[in-house]
Amino acid sequence: MAKEIKIKIDGKEVIAKEGEMVLEAARRNGIEIPALCYHPDLKIKANCRMCLIEIKGQKGLLTSCSTPVKEGMEILTSTPEIERARKINLELLFSQHREECYDCVWQTNCQLLDLARKYKVEITRFKDRKSKFPVEIAGPIEFDFTKCIDCKNCVEMCQKQGVGFLEIEEKDDFFQVKVSEDSNKDCVYCGQCILHCPAGSIESTGEFEAIEDCILDKNKFLVAQIAPAVRTSIGEEFGISVGTNLTEEIVAGLKEIGFDRVFDVPVGADFTTVEEAKELLERIEQNGTLPMMTSCCPSWVKFVEFYFPEFIPNLTSVRSPHIILGGLIKTYFAEKQKINPKNIVVVSIMPCTAKKYEIKREELKIDGLPPVDFVLTTRELGRLFKKKKIDLKKIKPQKPDAPLGISSGAGVIYGASGGVMESALRTAILGFGKIEKENINLYKIEFKELRGASGIKIGEAQIKEKKVRLAVVNGLLNARKILEEIKEEPDLYHYIEVMACPGGCIGGGGQPLPTTPEIRKKRAEGLYKIDSNKELRLAHENPVLKEIYSTYLTDEKKVHKIFHTKYFKKLREN
Repeated sequence: MAKEIKIKIDGKEVIAKEGEMVLEAARRNGIEIPALCYHPDLKIKANCRMCLIEIKGQKGLLTSCSTPVKEGMEILTSTPEIERARKINLELLFSQHREECYDCVWQTNCQLLDLARKYKVEITRFKDRKSKFPVEIAGPIEFDFTKCIDCKNCVEMCQKQGVGFLEIEEKDDFFQVKVSEDSNKDCVYCGQCILHCPAGSIESTGEFEAIEDCILDKNKFLVAQIAPAVRTSIGEEFGISVGTNLTEEIVAGLKEIGFDRVFDVPVGADFTTVEEAKELLERIEQNGTLPMMTSCCPSWVKFVEFYFPEFIPNLTSVRSPHIILGGLIKTYFAEKQKINPKNIVVVSIMPCTAKKYEIKREELKIDGLPPVDFVLTTRELGRLFKKKKIDLKKIKPQKPDAPLGISSGAGVIYGASGGVMESALRTAILGFGKIEKENINLYKIEFKELRGASGIKIGEAQIKEKKVRLAVVNGLLNARKILEEIKEEPDLYHYIEVMACPGGCIGGGGQPLPTTPEIRKKRAEGLYKIDSNKELRLAHENPVLKEIYSTYLTDEKKVHKIFHTKYFKKLREN
């Protein structure tokens, strides 16, 4: 544990930790110092020059993000010289940032605008020097370089993801961010660049207008489905504590907007769990391709297809939960309700930008129809609710609709790193392992060693008589490390879960801003709390799942058509 030391900030004595920076110590003690380029996920760059401070006994202004604390240090955060320098720096930042506030991912939470108001900055004082910079599109991600303030956070995060699609180029005496022209690099649509951009210059493409058209079309039957990670994060858009479970409030809001049914993606996750557990056992028992790797995360799948196509056979063929549930909505539910599936519009509410790419994959179509028609990210749903004057603090909660609204706790924890594997292990061990029900309590349901924010987590489990070696990975640079490791030792693991985003879906590219390690932790804790409070915690025990398998999925061809898919080697798409 770091040694504690005493420092003074604006005359107030506070406790700091040896080795930390002044900015970190100040914020931990509730003292706000403005900073735009700083993010706890990234290296300190001190590019924006907004976190300036003075230290008694030292000349000049220093950046608090890069100045380490020292015993007895006396710090000033607001002097006339500091204020003047911050104002000038802000004016210069705005000179390279084209304002488009009405359509920005930060919108009402914009640090740039807040600081402009605080320091009475004339944001148009200087002509926008980047007004002719390009706007690049990569799948569902839009890079608008007319708004870029050159903090370089996106470039670092893209490198940290092991992708490198974004680069720095020196041009006309300036260093600027650009999309790589290297055909050996491609975007995987994880959206981490969006979460780490303080200026809103990167965003995901939206489908507001198309969805609103569907709401107004009386011939359309509109169905929404809510991903696990959305329920413990959307509250942040409404000033509600991080990690609060708002499933029923989201349902009520969607119903008020005009959705005919609202279902729950964890139901689809229960089906994914059962199919994935089956496939794992088959591969182990029949000497199939191992290690088997999860395929719920479309960024991870694209990463394998483009960068490591030799591992495509290792990906489980099971579709992701919202694609499975969308397939059931347009087959099982449509048939049961006597609705033409062509008239059903399925909208997935996702924490993920890559899901917008996933729904366009041709191989996922069922009888010529995509299982899911549109994806709204958590941020976009928050914006839609605000546009419709829906306040989640005040709305009367409603439960998800039957029959596709009853899920297990195992389905809910898909939203956190380790959740997919933990769910599958519960079923593989307690379901297909033929454990007698009265003895279930002798076996653990929770696999806490697979949880948490660590980039790579290693574990073991006993399935039947087989000891299965496990790895849980979040972050694609960590995935790259694991894949290189497997090239050297192919038999190292039996089962690997990979999520592209830090912490899993709770840290997805479509989540509310800001997203930090502490926020991700609280979102995940919220999901595990839902699971631990549920009576139904095993996917294979879900009564809805049992009923559909026994009455509708009566042959393997139908199961395969709705629940399984294939993957292909990809060339650069952008």
